Amino acid sequence: MFDLSIWKLLVLAVIALVIFGPNELPKIASQAGRALRDLRKIAEGAKNDLREGLGPEFSEFEFEDLNPKRFVQKHLLDDLNGGSAASTAASAAQAHQSAGSNGTLLAQGERPPFDPDAT
Repeated sequence: MFDLSIWKLLVLAVIALVIFGPNELPKIASQAGRALRDLRKIAEGAKNDLREGLGPEFSEFEFEDLNPKRFVQKHLLDDLNGGSAASTAASAAQAHQSAGSNGTLLAQGERPPFDPDAT
């Protein structure tokens, strides 16, 4: 979700140190950790309440399935081939890359022909 490298984290730490100072920084970090822990408790409680409210017919419901990408992989791609969605998507992408404009396969490293109607 967030692309935080070690250098970006280091820059953020230096900025926080300059803004809050070395005396206040441990207190603020402790408060931030406590707030994050409380948010996780609230989220878990909401998930448990939702599971209880849905009843036993939704006992195998996974919240990750609400992600549209995961939903498509689980319900459409797995059902089509009866196999793993990741291998299906990879093979489809490879076939799309290696197919020419007339449906013939291209050699490794060969560029597809120019199509003026596609541009």
